[in-house]
Formats: sequence, C-alpha cells, structure tokens
Amino acid sequence: MSRLSEKLPLHLLLVRPTKFLSQKLVRLSLSTLHLCKSLARAIASKTLAFFTMDDLFSSSAIEDDLWDIDSRYRFRPQRRLLGDDYDDGADNSIDKVYLVPYRWWKESQRDHDDETGGVLYSVSVNDDTDSEIVLDLKKVDSGKSNKAKEGFSGREYALLPEALWLRALKRHYDLNAAEKDIGSLYGAGDSLQDVFPIQIRLFVLWETNSLVVKVSQKDNVHNSYKRARNIFGSESEPLSIWDFSGQTTQFFFYDRINMSKDTPAQLGKEILLELQVYGFSDAPRGRDERNGEMAIQSKVEDPFCSGFFKMNGSTDRVDCFLNLTNSSRSGGSYQGAGSLGLTGLLNLGNTCFMNSSIQCLVHTTKLVDYFLGDYQKEINYDNPLGMKGELALAFGDLLRRLWAPGVRPVAPRLFKKKLADFAPQFSGYNQHDSQEFLAFLLDGLHEDLNRVKCKPYIEAKDVEGHPDEEVAEEYWKNHLARNDSIVVDACQGQYRSTLVCPLCKKVSVTFDPFMYLSLPLPSTTMRTMTLTVVSTDGTTLPAVYNVIVPNSGRLTDLIDALSTQCSLRDDETLLVAEVVINAIKSILNWLEPSGAIALIRDEDKVVAYRLPKDSEKSPLVVFKHQQVENYGITPKRKTFGIPLVARLSDTSNGSDIRKGFLKILSPFLMPNEDGLYNYDEGAGNSGKEDSEMEDATSPTVLDAGAGSDGGRLDETQLDTDFQFYRGPEFSEIEMNEPVLVSGSIKELEVIVLWSDKMIETYDTCLLSSLPEVFKPQRSINRTQDSVSLYKCLEAFLKEEPLGPEDMWYCPSCKNPRQAIKKLDLWRLPEILVIHLKRFSYGRYFKNKLETYVNFPVDDLDFSTFIAHKNSQLSNRYMLYAISNHYGGLGGGHYTATVHHGNGMWVEFDDDKVFPISKDRIKTSAAYVLFYRRVPDV
Repeated sequence: MSRLSEKLPLHLLLVRPTKFLSQKLVRLSLSTLHLCKSLARAIASKTLAFFTMDDLFSSSAIEDDLWDIDSRYRFRPQRRLLGDDYDDGADNSIDKVYLVPYRWWKESQRDHDDETGGVLYSVSVNDDTDSEIVLDLKKVDSGKSNKAKEGFSGREYALLPEALWLRALKRHYDLNAAEKDIGSLYGAGDSLQDVFPIQIRLFVLWETNSLVVKVSQKDNVHNSYKRARNIFGSESEPLSIWDFSGQTTQFFFYDRINMSKDTPAQLGKEILLELQVYGFSDAPRGRDERNGEMAIQSKVEDPFCSGFFKMNGSTDRVDCFLNLTNSSRSGGSYQGAGSLGLTGLLNLGNTCFMNSSIQCLVHTTKLVDYFLGDYQKEINYDNPLGMKGELALAFGDLLRRLWAPGVRPVAPRLFKKKLADFAPQFSGYNQHDSQEFLAFLLDGLHEDLNRVKCKPYIEAKDVEGHPDEEVAEEYWKNHLARNDSIVVDACQGQYRSTLVCPLCKKVSVTFDPFMYLSLPLPSTTMRTMTLTVVSTDGTTLPAVYNVIVPNSGRLTDLIDALSTQCSLRDDETLLVAEVVINAIKSILNWLEPSGAIALIRDEDKVVAYRLPKDSEKSPLVVFKHQQVENYGITPKRKTFGIPLVARLSDTSNGSDIRKGFLKILSPFLMPNEDGLYNYDEGAGNSGKEDSEMEDATSPTVLDAGAGSDGGRLDETQLDTDFQFYRGPEFSEIEMNEPVLVSGSIKELEVIVLWSDKMIETYDTCLLSSLPEVFKPQRSINRTQDSVSLYKCLEAFLKEEPLGPEDMWYCPSCKNPRQAIKKLDLWRLPEILVIHLKRFSYGRYFKNKLETYVNFPVDDLDFSTFIAHKNSQLSNRYMLYAISNHYGGLGGGHYTATVHHGNGMWVEFDDDKVFPISKDRIKTSAAYVLFYRRVPDV
C-alpha cells in the first residue's frame, strides 16, 4: 500500500473504493464489499463516524449507491473537503476528533443523552525516550467499563467527534451564560484553553489485541509535542480513555479486513492521523510555531465592547470576548466559546429569506443539541414522503458548520440544493416567504427523521359524547403513532376545532396538531365596505355608506352594520343586491343568509334598497333603464344607471307600475329655472371615485336636500315620456291592463325606455354613480397603530364562519355548509413559532401591513388562552429569535435577530453579524417569532 493510503481517511478506503482502483490502493472483491456493507451498518448503529459523521456508513451512502463518490471528498489527509458547498477560502478542516478531559465532557451531559457506543480503554504509557511517547490501548470489557463509569480515581480522557465536542462546548457556554459568569464565559484567565493539534501514528498489535498510538517529536511542532508529553506522560495515576468517536472500532475493523485478505505485508502498518486537544491547562498561549500565528485575546469589561473588529466580512461592534487570529485558519488557535453560533450565511442570490429562518432554527437549543448528537441513527431512509435523509443530513451538516469555531461566513449551496429537491418551488433564485420556507423545512426534516418506519392505518372512532380530555388524548396518541420525530417533540402542539352547522346546529369537535400559529393582525380581521343605499319611497337620493365588518363575517353582519349606519326604521328592511353592468346580478338576501362576506369582492358594486317591511310578500319589480342610441344605421338600446326596485300589489296594472317608478325617480328630478338647488354641484362632488372616503359614521349623500319640495316639479307638470316593457321578452306594458307575476319568486323585470327629453329632465349622472365595495388608496401610506400580540391571539381564537372554499359537509344535513368555526389551544409545544400574517393578497393587488406588534420578550403567558387547564406543563414562554422582513412585497429583505445568552442579542443580516440592544429588537418588521417554554415562576 502506498504512503498516500496511510494518510487517507478510513471511510475513503472502505466505502468508496472505485476511485482508488486505478491507483492500486485497494483491491476488494465484490463479496468482500458485501461483507463490509453488513459489518459497516452494524458498526454504524453503535458508533459515531470519525471523519464524516453525515455520510460514513449511513444507509443511504452504502445501500443506495456503494460505488458513488461524493464530489465533496478529495484526496487530502486528515481533512474533509466540501467542494462548492463551502465558501472559497473558508476553513474546511471539520469533523475532527477531539481529546478532552472526561470530567469536562461528563459535566456537559444531560440525563436524556445516550452514551452508547463509547468504548473504554486502559492505557499504558511508555515515555522513556524524549523523542517519542507510546500509548498501548487495551479495551475494557463492557462489565468493567460500566463500573468505571461509576467512579475512577486516575486520569480519564475522552475522544469526541467534532459535533459532540461542539455540543459540550455550547452547553458549558450556556451554563456559564445562565450563571452570568463572564470570566468563565468568555475565556478570561486560564478558564478558556486553546485547541491545538497533535499528529499521532497508530496501528493494531494483534498479539496483545491492543491499539498502539505513537506521538513522535518528528511529526509535531515543538510546543505541541511538549504539551502532549505533559498530558500523556507516565505518572503514578492510571490513565483511561473513552472513545465516543467510533474511530478505534473502525480502525480495528479495517485492520481485520487486511488480515482476511492474507496480506501480511499490510499488517502493522502505521496510519498518520491528526488529533485535536482541548481542555488541558498545561500550555501557555502565544505563537503557534507551525502556522506562525499569534493568538490575540480581545478583552473588554462591559458586555458591549468598545472596540471594533471584522466579523463575517463586516467591521462591526461585537459584544463578546474572542480570541482572534491574523489568519482564517484555525489549526493553531481557538477563537473561544463566545464566538460559537456567530457565523453568518452568504446570500446566494435572493436567499435572505432562507438565511433568516435557518439562523432562527440553528439557535433553537433543542435542535442544536439534537443535530450535534448522533441524529443519523434516527434517519428514516424508507419514508416515501421524505428525502431518504438527504435533507436532514444537509441541515445537520450546515448547523454544525455554523456552530464550529470561527467567523468565516458559510455558503449553504448544498443545503439549498437538497431543499429544492424536496420542495421544487425553492429552486432558482427568486425571493420567497421565510415563513413558507420554514414550514416546508420543518416538514421535510420531520419526514426524514420520522421514527415511525411503517405508518399504521388508524380508523377514526366515534367519540361523540366522550369528555374532551379523553378525546384529545386519543387523537394525540393516533398522531404520534404515525408521526414521531424531533420536530414533533419540539415544535408541535394541539388545538381543539369546533364546527357548528348554521342550520341544524350539529356540533363537531376534532383535535388537530399544529406546527406554528398564524395570527392575523387586527387590521386584517376587519373589513371596510362601501355600499350605496337607495330609498324606494321617493324621499331621498341614494347615499353612500362605509361600514366596518369582520373580514370573516356573514351577510347578516353586513346588513346589521348597514342598518345602523343608515338609521333604518323599524318598519323598513334592506334588500342587498350585486349590480353588474347596470343590472342586478344577484339578490344576496335570497342566497344563504349566513353566507360569508368574503363572497363579496372589493371590485364588486353593491346596492341596498330600503323597502317597507310589511310588503315583503308582495311582488318585487326591478326597473332597468335604457335609452336608444342612433349611432349607425340601426338604432340600439343601451342600459345605464342603477336599477331601481319597488314592491307592488298582486293586482297592479301598467299605470300602477308607471306611478311607482315615477315616485322612486322623483329625487333625481332636475330643478326648473327657478329651482333652489344646484344639482350639478352635487353630482360633481359625488362623482369623484378616487376621493378620500368619508367617516364611516356619516353617509355621503349624492345631492343634499334633494328630497325637499323646493324647486320640485309636480308629476302633472311633466310630460312623462317613458315607455315600459316587460323583460326580457321586451313586450310593451299597457297602462290599463293588469300585469301578472308568476313563479315561485315573485319578481318582475321592467325595462324603462327613456326619451331624450327625460334624459334632460332627470339627473342621470346621479343615477349612474355607483362606487366599488373597496377601492384601495395606493398613494396614501397610512400609519398603523400598535397592537398587542395578545390581541392577535384573541383574533385568532375568535369564532368565525368558514370561507366559501372551505365548506364543511354536515353529517346531519347531508349538505356542505359554511359552518361556524372556533379554535382553542389545547396542548402547547416546547418551541412555539408564531407567524404574524403581514401579507394580504387580493385579486388585483397585494399589500403588506406595517403594524407594530408589541410582543412580550421575557414572559409570554398563555395561561388565559389555553383550554386544557389540567396540563402540568408551563404555559409561559421566552422569546429567543425573530425573523424580520423589511421593505415591501417587491424589494423586501429578511434578517434574523437571535438571543445569544447572557442577555445578548445578535442581528444576522446574511453574512454580517453584529450585536443589537434588547430595546431595539421590537420593530414593525417582526414577521416570525420563536419562543421557548420556561418554567412557571
């Protein structure tokens, strides 16, 4: 075997051999490879990979394509290169193995951590010569190793993969931050130790079944070798090493393969590896002799330092202690626990939405602990709804890189590619919604990490009449039977959904899981609608009213609000109709009375007719106005104006219809030459559709005072040049003949043909003025008032009707119904994600609400909003991250604000990272809020 192979990472020799066949580095038969595959999978379930914990021995890497060589790997000893997934020039030496004091590692462990896979070795040390240290590692059997866990009086070290080392480092940092131990937190004095590398040579000595490790002076710089002698030197105290990296087991496995091939020349061959050492207080800080770097410690006395330095490509004030180097390489110096998690993400082109959500997730403590642990064992490679683990692996790799020491920004290209494979809408470089991205990412991670390998079919049970507590628990158990992952553990809660049929009052209760709460802002829960009220008694002109109704309200809500606004009398009723092209398209009252207001679009034109209540059973006459246009050879009839309506008796004749029409039309009569009113002025004022809306409490009358007798011409003075026809057959109505109305709905359409003289006699301009339901004022930027987050919660939990597109099939009525829906929070998750619905989308326009939401930072209390009062879990939460959106819909930008311990808040603006004071984190740009549960006080 060549010298190159002596330095190659073991996983390259084991599971990716084809690249090396031409170089005669490895010659394995196909049967041997199948043996490797079986053994490797067995080992992978109990150990952590050494160099590539994301790919080594994973089911996808071995089972799906044993021969495929990922383009991320290159021929380079002791290094794992990630190709174009890393920023050029960034430090790519990751997935190292760290030697640390076992006590330091143990102090970071928690009760739920799994230490399976750790192998205990007793170590004999031979340092008789000054130029070499020889360690003989013999495995301790499992029974004795369990006793060793209970107590050990000698020196005890641990080998950790980089992910577990980062997790332990972060936990120590979090613990110190909680205790506000500034000196320990940021490495003042001797509490923060440098990480330094040592080169080791190792081989298996099968005669004693032990692993021999050599630390030679010729392989190491003088300072590193001197420190290694202090750490490993022979003393009276015994030495033990716990291996949680899986590397030693892997090395024994590799050497045994060589034995099975009967190649004695390969036995006893040394392999050169690099080991990172951390946590030993024997060595001085200073210049690294190998790299020529000087470790400089920046020390400040205040949580907000007064100096500046360049972080992630930007010179900013940073409120932490850091060990800085004059090089981006980290091989000879360590930048401190205070810099963990302060790495930015490069913008790949409109990917700020992705960067913002990722920073919020990678600062979620529960997810950090999980992905810095042995999460690969939970990957579900067979889930058809997932990505065979690729998305989880890509996210886990990205999280580890963001928590690795160093301040070089990361380019998340590989992660973006994997996400686009799962959710194709995120391919390319268009701007997207950060909350939508977050929802897809959490769903994808859940499917990749779902512990349920085969989802059972669960038949819905009849739970009617059972207590809500019993039903909710049954629903939750059924949900967990099919969905069980870290995402469910951390982020999913449960709410109670109650539906009530508006007709038969049938009640349906279900309990559904949720991943986040999408809260409406109060300005989106109410709707301003403009309607025209037309009198049918001939006393007043049409009046325009602005009413405010619930956005999810019903037609009855609209009629009630309008009745109040127009001072409807007790003996009157409103007939609401939609007018399209000067004709009544539909009478909304005749539709389902509980119909949603959402059916009425902003661009619609709606008229409400005041009719006497005692004549509701009488026939309804609808008058359509037409005039003859003599353009061209053939005259044509053209419809114009607002249709007018009236109630007539069952025995009416043509003359009664004419009198009723003239009565309704009388307010539109133009004054004579001695008239007291200027109708032109009124018409001109009312015709400005783009003018500001009047106060909702006062109507806009199209012509004030037009209903009085002054200047009014009596009917007998007029030559009533109108012709009446029955529509749609257009048969003329004789004045002295009765008019019969047939059909279940007694409605008569009458076409009134206007002469030119009548056009001049009546104000047809007023008759034709009909505003839209809502005309957005694009040019006016109204300042929104602030609103409490609790108000948003109340709006979310408020009873509301279903939309017309979400009809509920009532099992009692056997028909789809727009049921009344009520949500109640039943079970809250550990991590509560709150989405503020700032974006609204209409048919013809989009809008973003800049409402300032006043949200709690330290104490969000859900006690009054939770329906299940018997829960033993706390209902109090603390804010730890915010996804912000600045700007409008077309050119907006996303950032993230994150709590980084000890009261420090940090702003992530793509690759730029800088501190921000706590009193500045609340802005009108807050879009997605991340809360974590805290114990009750």
